[in-house]
Amino acid sequence: MTEFNSILVANRGEIALRIMRTARAMGITCIAVYTEADADNPHVGFADRAICIGTGPVGDSYLDAAKVLAAAQEAGAQAVHPGYGFLSENAEFAQACTAAGLTFIGPSAASIALMGNKAAAKRRMIEAGVPCVPGYEGADQSSAVLAAEAAKIGYPVMIKAAAGGGGRGMRLVTAAEGFATALELAKSEALSAFGSQEMILEKAVMRPRHVEIQIFADASGNTIHLGERDCSVQRRHQKVVEEAPCPVMTPKLRAEMGAAAVEAARAISYLGAGTVEFLLDADGAFYFLEMNTRLQVEHPVTELVTGLDLVALQIRAARGEALGLAQQDVALTGHAIEVRLYGEDPSQGFLPQSGVINLWQPPSGPGIRVDAGITSGQQVSAFYDPMLAKIIAHGATRAEALERLIAALGDTVIFGPACNRDFLIDVLSHAEFAKGRATTGFIADHFDPLVPTEVTSADVALAAGLIYRADQAAMAQQATLPAELLGWSSQGDLQARLVLAVGGDPVTVLLRQGRDGIHVLVGEAEHHLEQQGDCLRLDGLRVDLRRHLMVADDLYLATGARMLKLSRLRAGRGAAAVAGGGETRAPMHGNLLELCVGTGDRVEIGTRLAVLEAMKMQHEMLAEVAGTVSEIAVTAPSQVKAGDLLVRIEQDKATQEGTE
Repeated sequence: MTEFNSILVANRGEIALRIMRTARAMGITCIAVYTEADADNPHVGFADRAICIGTGPVGDSYLDAAKVLAAAQEAGAQAVHPGYGFLSENAEFAQACTAAGLTFIGPSAASIALMGNKAAAKRRMIEAGVPCVPGYEGADQSSAVLAAEAAKIGYPVMIKAAAGGGGRGMRLVTAAEGFATALELAKSEALSAFGSQEMILEKAVMRPRHVEIQIFADASGNTIHLGERDCSVQRRHQKVVEEAPCPVMTPKLRAEMGAAAVEAARAISYLGAGTVEFLLDADGAFYFLEMNTRLQVEHPVTELVTGLDLVALQIRAARGEALGLAQQDVALTGHAIEVRLYGEDPSQGFLPQSGVINLWQPPSGPGIRVDAGITSGQQVSAFYDPMLAKIIAHGATRAEALERLIAALGDTVIFGPACNRDFLIDVLSHAEFAKGRATTGFIADHFDPLVPTEVTSADVALAAGLIYRADQAAMAQQATLPAELLGWSSQGDLQARLVLAVGGDPVTVLLRQGRDGIHVLVGEAEHHLEQQGDCLRLDGLRVDLRRHLMVADDLYLATGARMLKLSRLRAGRGAAAVAGGGETRAPMHGNLLELCVGTGDRVEIGTRLAVLEAMKMQHEMLAEVAGTVSEIAVTAPSQVKAGDLLVRIEQDKATQEGTE
């Protein structure tokens, strides 16, 4: 038995808070590490002690094992919990913790090293008799050999970083002509994220379900599973929605997948919490995908259907205690669904977003759980993963859990950086998801990530009316005449004029305060806004307005179905510049890794111009026009802000004339 009463949590945000809540309930002192960029984050204030380990970039802070261990020594910590991401699957860090006399709350360094490399893990699973996807996991990593092996496997092929996960260093290739470029990008991303360019290749199983089994093992060799989670709804190979149990699971299939997962854990003498991930095809065949040797982001759904605290089980396993559970003791009750609230813009290909959170209002209610690491006024940094919070619902049935989760998202308000709240509502409300039919191709099949959010004349009228009412209220405070006379003259009602930015374009709105409410003219569309007691009505219909907030000239508003931001344009302020034609601008804050062209270079539509990294993902900037590069506005590598000019192209005259 190994006793400890203090834990350093080597992580940040919602997972750091979640771990510390359980640890504190167990009477354990909690120590946080943080960066200057995270100084105002809730996990810092919650901890019993917090130690700064850097300015912001992960390589100089959360990924710097020496700094984390120095903080543990300074605080007198006896154990380290790595959370997920960062150093959680770093075998050298686990070994260094042990060498420093710290209990690492996780599996052994040997287990992490073996399963952290997809090639080695797959070889071991094949030896253990666990079903695996056909592919290549050999030592020869030359581009020629990889291309030849891809041809042998047959397209479509998945390229994966052997040392990574979370969708980074992963590319789907559908034809041989796209292999070389995809391999180059995957290697670059893998090197940046994991420090290794080793790749494996796998036959792409198209539109399977992504089903994972939660396993637990204690020091006595007792290994069990806690059922499965369906994580099929993904974007960029990263999970967006997770649920337990899987909608198509049968007792027989659960027993088979669970037995395979337990065998995988036993094959590497595993200890603690782990997840064995599988692809499940339409015929019920399943294939080993990878093993995550840590706590998963989606662990709350398992906690809700089993009634178990997985962090508490981790801590007890690290102390050498028995699980106190046999396989027959595990029962799944009801259904749980989790969504990940990301700081990203779904209408721009899910590009990550950063900035200040002006308002954070989480939901509550029966069966609702929120795991978040954010607060109003907090700065969302471009240094870290874009996940802001997890909203989870539990119900007696899947239908009840789904109904509760959709309602909870409608009650969720986050004003500031763009987020995927409305997209999540659309996903959960889709008939195919409601029927439990979602596969890994669900988002690609049913959603176009490049369609801008539609802003109707009714939306503009509501926003303009709210701004107008705020103006009137401010005038009433300063004026000496009665409030009911504002907006009125001896010649009748006065007309106000507002200009709002809608999709980058200015829209003029005319408003007139009448005794029956506000009359709004948006182009040729007429609308009527009135207040009836506590009810706001637009054109006679109740507005489901949850919250609205004016920040300078930006109006944020949230209804139960959507959140919008519209900006007021004042004299001398034009609409926000939008990159187009021959200009390529940074679509977000980030680090410019590479400029792929030079001044005078000839480019075609689709030519790669630059590579930008933000929130742990790399994004290609492609030419939208054919022509000659006339200006390079920045150098690489460098930090850039959203809207910064990167490359200007002098468009071919013939192309210009053809598009006029």
